[in-house]
Amino acid sequence: MSLLVFGLSHRRAPLSLLERASLDATSRELLISAAAASADIAELVVVSTCNRTEVYAEVTAFHGAVADLTTALTHASGVTVDDLKDHLDLHYGDAAVGHVFNVAAGLDSMAVGEAQILGQLRDALAAAQEGGHAGPALNHLVQQALRVGKRVHSETGIDAVSRSLVGAGLDRAERSVGPVSGARVLVVGAGAMSGLAATTARRRGAAALTIVNRTYARAEHLAERLDGVPRPIEELDQALAEADIVISCTGSTGTVIDLARAADAQVSRGGNPQVYLDLALPHDVAREADEMTGVTVIGLAELGEELAADGTAPQVAAAQALVADEVGQHLAARAADLVAPTVRALRGAATDVMNRELARLEARTPDLTEAERAEVRLAMHRVVEKLLHTPTVRVKQLAVDGRIGHYEDAIRQLFDLHGEAL
Repeated sequence: MSLLVFGLSHRRAPLSLLERASLDATSRELLISAAAASADIAELVVVSTCNRTEVYAEVTAFHGAVADLTTALTHASGVTVDDLKDHLDLHYGDAAVGHVFNVAAGLDSMAVGEAQILGQLRDALAAAQEGGHAGPALNHLVQQALRVGKRVHSETGIDAVSRSLVGAGLDRAERSVGPVSGARVLVVGAGAMSGLAATTARRRGAAALTIVNRTYARAEHLAERLDGVPRPIEELDQALAEADIVISCTGSTGTVIDLARAADAQVSRGGNPQVYLDLALPHDVAREADEMTGVTVIGLAELGEELAADGTAPQVAAAQALVADEVGQHLAARAADLVAPTVRALRGAATDVMNRELARLEARTPDLTEAERAEVRLAMHRVVEKLLHTPTVRVKQLAVDGRIGHYEDAIRQLFDLHGEAL
């Protein structure tokens, strides 16, 4: 079996397509259910963020798995095959391993080096484990990727240059409304991204922080932690009118702040500048609101342009080097595991031959002392080890190079391994 990465990301897909392909809880379950039914897919983990909708799958056949995943994604999200054909990201085998490690390190994110992906990957793996869809291969892979992601943040200094979507958005918002430290900030939503947004705004000294959420208890919990003010969803209009910066990331499938609602808020504000930082996918804020005087709407597309230059810093190069080294070590270790049955079979066959010959020798030389017999056994053992050393090393090299399959029959026949699995 081999690893397949299938899906869409900001690298190749336009934001409009990412929006349409984004998964809520229901569509995620539809995708997982359809993919798990495939005869060519043994394990799968689904990762869905504002940057990507991807499936990491352990598969037995590439083409069959891609076909089944395409059907599953189109059925779950409503996108068409024509939508996908020019934007689909596919990584297979060693390249797929490298992709997962780079994702965990934040090197494939819109905000290069962002750390939030670690929590998102961890949650995706936990969900797959709970659903029984992550087996030994993906459990090991994702856990190793998470370990590497943590190393990148602790050893390369990438946190000094990476900016989160929230941080980049607030930087941009300051151009319209002035420093965050003097602004009244409203966060709409109380999920993970909203929590990051509220925390970032508070850390940057927001003059006032308000949390609005459909479930008031969650708004209350987040506000209490950050010394903010919770408000029920019924008071959203009033909260909008009072906010200089509105950060929205609700996970809703429809627009939360439509044009009329934004216009009413602007009238109540008397035309004072206001920024909507829309981090949702699909978007929460009507894009037309940006056309109103005094209103600026900053979405993921704008932030992608803002963050595009962050991949050139030396800390990013250091992170890339660390990840490349970890990928190499992971692939080498996996190759060693793959050839372990071959090495065991070679050594087992050699040991059997040696033991039979020692038994014959002992029957023919009853006068040998125990010390002499020990010398004979040691000499034969050394001969076997020397004969096996080069084939063992070469088999491991072939596995690391991905060429072991071409030599499988030859190895079996040369060493008479009786069909031992390689």
